[in-house]
Amino acid sequence: MLVRLQEAAATLPPRFGLAVFDGWRPLTLQRELFEAIGPPLDPNAEDLVAPPSDDPTEPPPHLTGGAVDLTLTWQGMPLALGTAFDEFTSLAMTAALENLAGPVRTLRRLLYHTLRRQGFVVLAEEWWHFEFGTRLWSVLTDQPARVRADRTMTALIPMRSFC
Repeated sequence: MLVRLQEAAATLPPRFGLAVFDGWRPLTLQRELFEAIGPPLDPNAEDLVAPPSDDPTEPPPHLTGGAVDLTLTWQGMPLALGTAFDEFTSLAMTAALENLAGPVRTLRRLLYHTLRRQGFVVLAEEWWHFEFGTRLWSVLTDQPARVRADRTMTALIPMRSFC
């Protein structure tokens, strides 16, 4: 994951970089987030946060280490690309700004295409959430999943910039 992110950052235009908000997270934190966010208002909608699961065949993507929440940076400063990180509104949808020309759409496209070139897939509901090797990645790329739940890590890594 780290090497892919470094390679992605190296392809960005001068003075741009990547800032990671969230990567691997333990199951206990996944459970806390799931309970704090609660179920979606629409009972037919999917959960806003992946449910915590002890089932090794259905791990939350962040528990596998194959999911990362990130944004672009400009001269080392993280950019909010139309919404705040973890803002669960319709504007957070990856394609939400596709019919609205402007710098935010351009920057979202830059982030998306930079990470797609490194093999990542994006979660349609969150412009900042990318995965590699996860179950979602497997479905979207028609390749076998490459990561599994990792409960052995004990420390969270703070936000990191790749400039």
